[in-house]
Parts: sequence; structure tokens; C-alpha cells
Amino acid sequence: MKLVSIFLTPTGGAPMREVREARAEIGVGLAGDRYAGGAGTFSRTVGSGRHVTLIEIEALAAAERDYDLAIAPALTRRNLLVSGVALNHLVGKEFQVGEVRLLGTRLCEPCNHMEELSGIAGARKALIHRGGLRCDVVRGGTLRAGDAVVV
Repeated sequence: MKLVSIFLTPTGGAPMREVREARAEIGVGLAGDRYAGGAGTFSRTVGSGRHVTLIEIEALAAAERDYDLAIAPALTRRNLLVSGVALNHLVGKEFQVGEVRLLGTRLCEPCNHMEELSGIAGARKALIHRGGLRCDVVRGGTLRAGDAVVV
């Protein structure tokens, strides 16, 4: 179980860019990301789980297998791409990514906005119930691609 990739963007709707590491801050999110700065498309929407979002690499493989859709990780608009982690089982649970501790608050179901920005018709349908996990940062630190995920 590991962190494969990290994606950030400073403003809502802007393309996500892959980075090698990111700083997770308690009560804020990932430094340099739109939601940490209050500039996300849904920043004004009430609710937890806006600090960090995750998606499984296996979910993208399933979308390709089941729907014949190749969805690049950055197009999902999720911050962290993980491998070998059943994210749907982590709602209400704390877990570790490298030195950072996260609390899974709710599923990150895909939305029409994600599909529109991806430019891939059917991406939302292909990722329903496997769109990832929304998390809050419980203990901050630096995330690095390749970090272990410990549940």
C-alpha cells in the first residue's frame, strides 16, 4: 500500500499538476492546493473532507476495464493517487500516509464538474462508488510520492 502520485492546483477549475511532495497542514489541507487557499470550486460549500482527496489506481484500471475509459489520474481532480488501499472502507477511520495522519470523512463521489473538466464523457459514471475518499488532516507533515500507506 503506497502513495503513487500527488496532484495540486492553486485555483478551482485549473489543471492539476503532479508534484513529488506536498506539505499537509492541520485544519488547512495541502499547501499550494486550491482548497487550502479557499480557492476551490466548492470551497464555500459546507462540509468536512476538503483538506485532501484520494483515489485508488485500481479504480482507474477498473474504469478502463469496465467502461473502456482511460482516465489520467490528474483528471479525477483528486490530490493523492494510492495503490493497494480500499478507500471506501476508510470512512470514519484514521490512517497514515508517510508522516501524515488523515481521517477519512466521506466518500468522494464523482461529480459533473469533474467530468466536464476531464473532457471524458462517461467519466462520472465510470467512477461512481469508486471515486475516492475525502479526508481531513489530523497530523501534518510532508507527503512524498512512494510513501507507505498504513491502515
